[in-house]
Amino acid sequence: MTVPTSTTDASLVVPVLPDYQSGCIANVVPRLLGGVAGPEDGIDWLPEAAERARQVVLLVIDGLGWNQLRQRSSLTPNLSAGAGIDRPITSVAPTTTAAALTSITTGRPPSGHGILGYRLAEGDQILNMLRWSLDSRSDLDARQTIPVRSFQPLDPFPGAVGPVPVVSKVDFGGTGFTAAHLGESPLHDYRVASSLVIEVGRQLRAGAPFVYAYYDGVDKIAHAEGFGDHYDAELEAVDRIVGDLVAQLPPGAVLVVTADHGQIEVGSKVEVLGSEAMSMIRFFSGEGRFRWLHAHSGATADLAALLTEQYGATTWVRTRDQLIDDGWFGGPLSDRFAARLGDVALIPFEPIAFMDPADTGENRLACRHGSLTTDEMLVPLVALGGAGL
Repeated sequence: MTVPTSTTDASLVVPVLPDYQSGCIANVVPRLLGGVAGPEDGIDWLPEAAERARQVVLLVIDGLGWNQLRQRSSLTPNLSAGAGIDRPITSVAPTTTAAALTSITTGRPPSGHGILGYRLAEGDQILNMLRWSLDSRSDLDARQTIPVRSFQPLDPFPGAVGPVPVVSKVDFGGTGFTAAHLGESPLHDYRVASSLVIEVGRQLRAGAPFVYAYYDGVDKIAHAEGFGDHYDAELEAVDRIVGDLVAQLPPGAVLVVTADHGQIEVGSKVEVLGSEAMSMIRFFSGEGRFRWLHAHSGATADLAALLTEQYGATTWVRTRDQLIDDGWFGGPLSDRFAARLGDVALIPFEPIAFMDPADTGENRLACRHGSLTTDEMLVPLVALGGAGL
């Protein structure tokens, strides 16, 4: 266990709150599909070429943070030449794939769609969003007991005229989370990265006005290997994919590239709560960098005070009500959505994570995300192509 020794006051370290009213991933699809006007002050976050395109491909690269991309711009000549590369947009809170991808596709903040993190409370059990399984029966698909449409009722791609073709990895087809954030969108799957380019090209030649594509390699390698040679090689490979996609664009088409979140390297720096805190906790949810603690009745205030004393030098300690009142999720939560969260959240701003004794597999991850640091919150939004506009 790492014992904080700094006297830094966490109140002086400011979280990067999502810009839900402007440059945020939750607003990208509505803008591209014409459902939301640009800002009245003339300061726009969407590259002009994307606004005028006759066809748009939206490529979401899981885990590609703006800070990480800019620090390695020499490895990514295609992305680094894109319009908008100098101005990031924000992810959502928490900066985790389940919440962020659902915000991208539905065009709503987490408060609107209710997928408020990676592992959420469902009564006294925990539902893993990506596997759509309960911790008590992690080997079973939970859709029979927790129907997707009742859990997340919003349709994807608001404003689209007709179905939006989705190009995604074959592994994700038919899963509960795919149904939750992509609804009944037609899926065109690929097995290897080169096939992503082929499938996108087919949809463009078929005349699709909007194509959604998803690639998960950056996130996977960051989790497994951290920042280093493997990560750099994957960025170079992604940049080649971007270049190949641009080559597929017909006149008047634009490729828009964004991400769901960035990354921060944590490695083995994992905190285990002590016996005094554990005596106040029923169970955990969330993830290591946005860890929810579900307190025993009447223990919330004492638990928050204890953990602020113990971890205030490294972590934002907030109650559920504080986060809702401060707008972290994009607006008020219905009682049904609020019940999916814990009572106290541990959200580190230092490169540490908090362990859930029921989910120790997460401890093997090198890079993590979930918190509201610049490395995790800021993501790119770049446009490439557009010849003939």
